[in-house]
Amino acid sequence: MAYFDFEKPIEELEEQLHDLNKTQEKGKVDVSKSIAELLVKIEETKKEVYSKLNGWQRVQISRHADRPYTLDYIENCFENFIELHGDRNVKDDKAIVGGFATINGQAVMVIGHQKGRNTKQRQFRNFGMPNPEGYRKALRLMKLAEKFNKPIITLIDTPGASPGLEAEERGQGEAIAKNLMEMSVLKVPVICIVIGEGASGGALGIGVGDRVMMLENTWYSVISPESCSSILWRSWEHKEKAAEALKLTATDMLNNKLIDGIIPEPLGGAHSNPTIIYQEFKKTIKRELDTLSKVNVDELISSRIEKFSAMGDFNEN
Repeated sequence: MAYFDFEKPIEELEEQLHDLNKTQEKGKVDVSKSIAELLVKIEETKKEVYSKLNGWQRVQISRHADRPYTLDYIENCFENFIELHGDRNVKDDKAIVGGFATINGQAVMVIGHQKGRNTKQRQFRNFGMPNPEGYRKALRLMKLAEKFNKPIITLIDTPGASPGLEAEERGQGEAIAKNLMEMSVLKVPVICIVIGEGASGGALGIGVGDRVMMLENTWYSVISPESCSSILWRSWEHKEKAAEALKLTATDMLNNKLIDGIIPEPLGGAHSNPTIIYQEFKKTIKRELDTLSKVNVDELISSRIEKFSAMGDFNEN
């Protein structure tokens, strides 16, 4: 497993645990007591380290190579997934995946960003950065869900929309803006969950919902810390300072009333124990769908519009 700089104390203890386990396997010395003591110490150290994470450290965790992606959630939390392709105009954008599926016995439309695990997959998925046709595909699937009266679940994990010249030529801004407009008036429940990175309009393009949730170690902001640092200080060296100033963590977003809730992650991040995060994910979806299914369509749309219209509204004394 890859470790970050701030996880150095944990790494050292786990290396000791690995050595003790090897000794135990050889059967020459009984080190079971030492192993038990070390396990307790590792747990205590993890609690101490992860209780004091700053914004930049959470950004790092959100980008961990082993962190579950959209297709991992689809495979482990949903059943009967049928992927749907193409925007019926240009092509099928592989940075966005979506289709009908069931979760907790409920039929839904699930849509999300997909990054890819290795270099080949990342190139194939354009590093999870959708082109306009990706957002148009997402909207097509949302309208299809609306037609069949099925709830929509979107999974957000992108460093941003594709920044290329061709994307702009094909109407990147218009595609995202149209999604914002159309999602605000969809006649079915919409739940949006940030499972990794939530950067700029690339994330917001599938992020308008009745419930917007974030996993504990994710971030959501108009710009990444590195880009913010490069604009303000002409260098990436101040990315940690930028991350704090942006208030991009789940706790910051909840305090500023920009999201509706935080899904707790296992100690060490979602990648450390995916089974637990899948359970929490399913539990959250069930709870929110049960609540939203009791709300009539007019009230659903009115509340959604009102919620997003109120964001950024404040009184200055």
